[in-house]
Amino acid sequence: TLAEYAAVPVINGMTDYAHPCQALGDLMTIREYKRTFKGKKLCYIGPGSNAANSLIVGALKVGMEVSAACPKGYAPAEEVLQWAAGVGGFTLTEDPETAILDADVVCAGAWDASFQKIPEETRKKVFPNYQVNDILIGKAKPDAIVLHSLPAHRGEEITEEVFEAHAGEIFQEAENRLHGQKAILMKLL
Repeated sequence: TLAEYAAVPVINGMTDYAHPCQALGDLMTIREYKRTFKGKKLCYIGPGSNAANSLIVGALKVGMEVSAACPKGYAPAEEVLQWAAGVGGFTLTEDPETAILDADVVCAGAWDASFQKIPEETRKKVFPNYQVNDILIGKAKPDAIVLHSLPAHRGEEITEEVFEAHAGEIFQEAENRLHGQKAILMKLL
């Protein structure tokens, strides 16, 4: 609504529905580590959040294959799923082990994003199967990178071991948020 009436560009830094600036930082990191998007598979594991919505759209737009594993009742936005189905190269499952097979990039989704208001008892009961851990990572490609939009809740959506093993990628991703947003500002100015 703001963009509709504004005389200047409006940037969506983050809403309950989308997190496009995060997706740009993620894509920049993927390109740095994998050199190309062509032939690469991204796997998102966690609740269908604003970050998941934007990451699915962004990764498909650059030509990646995308799989998402989300618990029942916590899928990405219906509009995103419909769009992704029309584009192709996207799968949604409730099984993280299926989703992560042969992934080049694994994205851990936070279980407690404030806008989702997932009760703690639900997180403890439903989400442990969606933890990015060594066993799950073992099903991805051996050179897979792991991303997390931060802040990470170690021991919940990602284990301490996996976070530390992939801290370089995760912190580069955080830095790339700055660079991606500077690029947006340069484009608009």
